[in-house]
Amino acid sequence: MKKQFKPYVYALPALLGMIVFVIYPIIHTIYLSFQAGSLISPNLQFAGIENFKTLLNDADFIKSLNNTAIYTVAMVGISISLALLFAVWLNKQSFMHKLTQTVIFTPHVVSLVSIGVLFMWIMNPDYGFFNWALNLIGIPPSKWLSSEKTALFSIILVGIWKTVGYNTLVLIAGLQSIPGYIYESAKLDNSSSIKTFFKITLPLLSPTIFFLLITTTTSSFQVFDLINVMTKGGPINSTNMLVYYVYEAGFRYYDIGIASAASVFMIVIIGILTFAHFKLLSNKIHYQ
Repeated sequence: MKKQFKPYVYALPALLGMIVFVIYPIIHTIYLSFQAGSLISPNLQFAGIENFKTLLNDADFIKSLNNTAIYTVAMVGISISLALLFAVWLNKQSFMHKLTQTVIFTPHVVSLVSIGVLFMWIMNPDYGFFNWALNLIGIPPSKWLSSEKTALFSIILVGIWKTVGYNTLVLIAGLQSIPGYIYESAKLDNSSSIKTFFKITLPLLSPTIFFLLITTTTSSFQVFDLINVMTKGGPINSTNMLVYYVYEAGFRYYDIGIASAASVFMIVIIGILTFAHFKLLSNKIHYQ
């Protein structure tokens, strides 16, 4: 085998896997989005852009888009901000700090289904731990998942609890990759801690933050397990997300055209957001 072909041969299995499990499903989904018919029937008819028109006139779809946007903004803003605070605090080599890092990372490795069941008990309006704690400090109990006013907030709270540990560990790794001599130079210049953080730490941590921004945005659009276990999109569609809307359209109502069109919407939105992140923020990333 010629030397110049070896890299392509080594990359071929991964390329085939991407074609079979990523590229082909996306192309087939786009094809189905222009069809009308049932998932359980092989007879499909070309519908043009009617599925997309139906979605844009569907209040439930618009509500799911709105909920997904709120969830994504909250996850990106709050989760990464909290993770940054924890990372700066835990970026030490003592036993207690390492133990705390392990504890805070634990929710990330726990199944989302298990987390959903656990928080359904914690947020139970009758005997849940949260309302018991609120009662102790004299605050009226909340309905949490049972009220359309608090259900989405409750889902966001669980999502942050799940992801903040992973984000913290990634940011700690980023902090530890910053050379120590840069901080030594700042000390020689009598730079304050706050000035050092904003002028040195934050700029050099920007590649890690950018990575988390992209991955957290993408994963937030794909939230399904928590919704399916905890609320089923209710009450009154207050927690219905885009992926759960696709699931219901395809596997509850068997409308493969609508489900595929909603999936295409999600692909386009994620693509636009990712492109916007790279276009607007890539020139603000500082490397060593």
